[in-house]
Amino acid sequence: MRKARKLLLSALMVTTTILSAQTIVTVNGKAITSEEVNQELMNATQGRFNTLPVEKQKELGQQFVQQLVANELMYGDAKKTGVLNTKLFKDEYKKIQEKVKKSIAIQVWQKQLHDKIKVSQKELKEYYKNNKEEFVEKERVHARHILVKTEAEAKKIIAELKSLSGAKLKAKFEELAKAKSTGPSGPKGGDLGTFTKGQMVPAFNDAVFKMKVGTITPTPIKTQFGYHIIYLEDKMKAATRTFDEVKSVIEQRIKNEKFKSVMNEKMAALQKKATIK
Repeated sequence: MRKARKLLLSALMVTTTILSAQTIVTVNGKAITSEEVNQELMNATQGRFNTLPVEKQKELGQQFVQQLVANELMYGDAKKTGVLNTKLFKDEYKKIQEKVKKSIAIQVWQKQLHDKIKVSQKELKEYYKNNKEEFVEKERVHARHILVKTEAEAKKIIAELKSLSGAKLKAKFEELAKAKSTGPSGPKGGDLGTFTKGQMVPAFNDAVFKMKVGTITPTPIKTQFGYHIIYLEDKMKAATRTFDEVKSVIEQRIKNEKFKSVMNEKMAALQKKATIK
């Protein structure tokens, strides 16, 4: 009992640093790995788990470990008490098997139809020529920020960074973002990734697109979220992607459009032959 409690407590220490296939806890000999927990967390947050605040990540991690432990305990008792041999279980299991069987069969059937569709080189080039505007990439920037509550805090951080440049500035900025930023990107060194004009709030947007790469904002940028110190990591000019770069995307797009027509024709033919009352 003491060992089980100790294992459960270790399970509750799960945070954002989930390592693939590392055993978090064992329940009656069955290992629950960080890979399982990670998958559950990603599914529950639609792949956005890493963007959540650290405290929220820890809270969810704890909840899902507890739930997986509970599931193993209930399943173990269900086997022990003979649930798997009952008629009710077998009937329900058979229903699920039939649903899965039908679903997979339909997926494979559709894939076979989709795979038979061919797209010529001429069609690909014509699409590219007639739809070039789809492949224009807007001007983009890659930025980091430190978000604090007051202007005084922001000015103090800027003063600390002001004398630095190059790799030293970037390293110190990341260090301060992790230590002081109240934004969800703080643990990632303030990294906001790449974005285009209009994706950020106006004040932030206007400031960042005027900056030079490798510099910080000389004064705090105020928004409804607080005060920002921005570091511009990279800037990419607007450009049209080449045919070779988007060829596979165009092929998939045309294939999907053709597939809709193929499906409509196929379903019409099947309905015509079928007895539907």
